[in-house]
Amino acid sequence: MTAIATTTGWQSHLRVTLPRVIKSEWIKFWSLRSTWITLVAAVVAFVGIGMLATSLGADGTATPPGQGGPGPGGGQAMDPTSLSLAGTTFAQLILATLGVLLTATEYSTGMIRATLTAVPKRLAVLWAKLTVFVSVVLSISLIASFVTFLGGQAVLESGVSLSDSGVLRAVVGTAVYLTGAGVIGLVLGVLLRATAAAVTTVFGMLFILPGVSGLLMPDSWSDAVSPYLPSNAGSAFTAVTQTADHLNPWAGLAVFAGYLVIAVIGAAVRLKTRDA
Repeated sequence: MTAIATTTGWQSHLRVTLPRVIKSEWIKFWSLRSTWITLVAAVVAFVGIGMLATSLGADGTATPPGQGGPGPGGGQAMDPTSLSLAGTTFAQLILATLGVLLTATEYSTGMIRATLTAVPKRLAVLWAKLTVFVSVVLSISLIASFVTFLGGQAVLESGVSLSDSGVLRAVVGTAVYLTGAGVIGLVLGVLLRATAAAVTTVFGMLFILPGVSGLLMPDSWSDAVSPYLPSNAGSAFTAVTQTADHLNPWAGLAVFAGYLVIAVIGAAVRLKTRDA
């Protein structure tokens, strides 16, 4: 009886469980130098560009960098919240790249074989990576979003507060959108299994597709399709001021979440059915 009990306890100690896989992915995540560099770059870009935009737009006539339009001094007024969160455009690409690196790099180096050998239930690896990535990126994005908003409003002479209509939703929604962009990169890394291909694809989805759709499709088609593209759906729930060519905030959030769910399901199916 003692021998049986001892053997059972030993087997239980070595059993692969989701919490243990999450702990393993947590250690792996923070042990990579690229993780630190990319996170710092994302925060610096997000906060730095936001503060720069509010400084240049203190007169109310600036367009956030990377948002198109005539640019600072070009005569297109932006609301104070959009100015302070102007760095979203650049931060999303950096965080999406981080998501790609978290998964695609394992395939390019062959490390994924060791990971899947240690964790035979493959989906546990995906859930662990998503758990670690979302918890870290969402926490950092929330802090950065509030910091850049509050810092930006301190610069503006006529700033707004979090209690104003739609402002808190925009600030929190920006952090959610940045995290979602990173998740898209992560699952594309699983689907494509090549860093360059995944980064190119996520760049095309978030940056190029909205512009190309307007050029290649008739206006009637573009007006119907454009609001449902990932980046435009994200803009709908991260903007304080709603426009006629965008979905309402909660519809935009639902559409963006739908993209994430479909992408994660696709990554899960590929991981489960295809060899590394």
